[in-house]
Amino acid sequence: MKINLISDTVTKPTPEMLEFMMNAEVGDDVFKHDPTVNHLEEKVSKLFGKEAALFFPSGTMANQTAIKIHTQPSEQLICDKWAHVYNFEGGGASFNSGVSCALIDGNRGMFTANQVREKINDPNNYHLAKTSLVTIENTTNKGGGACWDINELKRIKSVCQEHSLAFHLDGARLFNALVAKGETPEQYGELFDTISVCMSKGLGAPIGSLLIGSKEHIAKALRLRKLFGGAMRQVGYLAAAITYALDNHVDRLAEDHKRAKALGEALENSFLIKKVEQIETNIVIFYVADGVDENEFVNKLAEKDILLISMGEGKLRMVTHLNFTDVMLDKTVQEIGELRL
Repeated sequence: MKINLISDTVTKPTPEMLEFMMNAEVGDDVFKHDPTVNHLEEKVSKLFGKEAALFFPSGTMANQTAIKIHTQPSEQLICDKWAHVYNFEGGGASFNSGVSCALIDGNRGMFTANQVREKINDPNNYHLAKTSLVTIENTTNKGGGACWDINELKRIKSVCQEHSLAFHLDGARLFNALVAKGETPEQYGELFDTISVCMSKGLGAPIGSLLIGSKEHIAKALRLRKLFGGAMRQVGYLAAAITYALDNHVDRLAEDHKRAKALGEALENSFLIKKVEQIETNIVIFYVADGVDENEFVNKLAEKDILLISMGEGKLRMVTHLNFTDVMLDKTVQEIGELRL
């Protein structure tokens, strides 16, 4: 039994999801003739209380499209220093949109409205890049699955309105945050101009993200998706997987969160571990004790068919997901407790 805790992107469709996918009615989505895609886009836009949505092959492409919608070359976006759009999208903000990133030194990937205000450049100072966009990530990946305080997001929204800035949400694991905090998609739809939501993580779909916004934003996104090479044909088979996930896999995210906390407890009880970060959702970030080789720790668990990743400098990560069962949890907890280096 191989236990893969590298990421929640490693999930495979359930038999029920596969059956639902194979029964999908499809058409040519480039011509907007795929009924299953059209249904999904309408379903998701209504879920968030927005006017429209567009299906993308990846969250990175959805985020990069949003950045290009809201900015012009030479302008600047504001994000956390740990943000996915800055760290893990191949420098796309500069390459695709010609914009720079003003980085906030936040807490676990999150920042305050006052910190945003301090980063906004004077629009009358032509020596400085014009600030045009604020983007946040929920939950925060490098922050260990941390969830934003929605009241702080409301304060950031007010700052954006005051300074005529667009506000984009990288909702890579947004449904994890919604379940953990007891919040609703509509609350986020009210706050953000655009939202990207990834379905191939906690919800367990094999591929796909959606960008949500106004009709005007999504009309621009359709052209940009084509420009980025993201137009797809009979993609309804994949859209069907997302529809199934939305109908069946949202509430069960609480199980992933519960199992993540159990892993955290096991790690805290190990003499090999110095610190475990606060666990809010399905990501467990921890640090090996001084003198412990992190690579040896990873390799020893790999010998027991338990896979995780090192993030460098003694920092490691485990991520729970749809295919991580209670039986796997029990085995992992046992192996952590018995591990000797």
